[in-house]
Amino acid sequence: MMLRLSGAHGGTIRAGAIAGAASMALLVAGCADGSGSGDGTGAGDPSASGTVTLVTHDSWALDEKLVDRFEQESGLTLEVSAAGDAGTLVNQLVLTKDAPLGDAVFGIDNSFASRALEEGVVEEYTPAGLPEGAEQLGGALTPIDQGDVCVNADEAWFEKSDLEVPKTLDDLADPKYRDLLVVTNPATSSPGLAFLLATIGAFGEDGFEDYWTSLVDNGVKVADSWEDAYYVDFSGAGEGGERPLALSYATSPAFTVNEDGSGSTTSALLETCFRQVEYAGVLAGSDNPEGAQALVDFLLTEDVQSALPESMYMYPADSSVQLPADWQKFAPQADAPFEVEPTEVSEHRDEWIERWTATVLG
Repeated sequence: MMLRLSGAHGGTIRAGAIAGAASMALLVAGCADGSGSGDGTGAGDPSASGTVTLVTHDSWALDEKLVDRFEQESGLTLEVSAAGDAGTLVNQLVLTKDAPLGDAVFGIDNSFASRALEEGVVEEYTPAGLPEGAEQLGGALTPIDQGDVCVNADEAWFEKSDLEVPKTLDDLADPKYRDLLVVTNPATSSPGLAFLLATIGAFGEDGFEDYWTSLVDNGVKVADSWEDAYYVDFSGAGEGGERPLALSYATSPAFTVNEDGSGSTTSALLETCFRQVEYAGVLAGSDNPEGAQALVDFLLTEDVQSALPESMYMYPADSSVQLPADWQKFAPQADAPFEVEPTEVSEHRDEWIERWTATVLG
């Protein structure tokens, strides 16, 4: 069954067949002074009232029932302001930090998190329900979900062409895969930046440009957004694309499962991955910090964490949550995703993007 996915922030994807809605918040409100102890008086606390505005990326989506329940149980009215892809989101938060766009944020990922912290756009707050093993950044950014950015392959195309599906980053530069790969621009797409970081993790700061030169020589195509790469160029999306290799997520093949559920028409190359983590936080200087704290708390509740695979198509931050059966078969996470230290990303991100641009786009 081929279901259309949506990934407007350049990465997070969800089934179009699911009636998603911009949504959520509830439960324990933190201290009114925003110090973040997470020991507030609960969803009915009158201090957490009025409207809470969530600033997020364009792919934010959860079932409307969660929104309704939040508004009934918390007394808050949720408004959602979408700010584009994850990179654009952080840029907008930095530009408006003296007059914040809302109260809470969701969708800052680990490739841009350091900038958000350095610019002071979020204030410290630690939810009481932080899952075991989930690590905050700077005491202000709370992990909500995660997913592996990886190259995806159109299995049917490769079978029809009698060509072995590539496995590694080095394989992608092999001449037998010339003109088959589409990726996204790291300057405009968070998965594009994640994939750039994967190549830096694999080949080092002194070697990634040579690798990208080999991809350029091998006919790599660069799209501005995940949606363009996946739906316009990727043959595996079922919408007329011509390239059988596309940058997406390790979870994408669980939404290209065939009619009888026995297999997926696409696969993820798990040796090409970078793990992306998405965070939520309370915006500094917000009009309703108590409501924002309640929202962050709610994102970690079991019902919301359990809904993430179906609604946002990401792994929940809470590893104890039961995953859909298809995920266990078709959406495994990479055993050893490439890594780059957050401090290195913070220090060199802009430089690396500039070097990539000079190498790939000229």
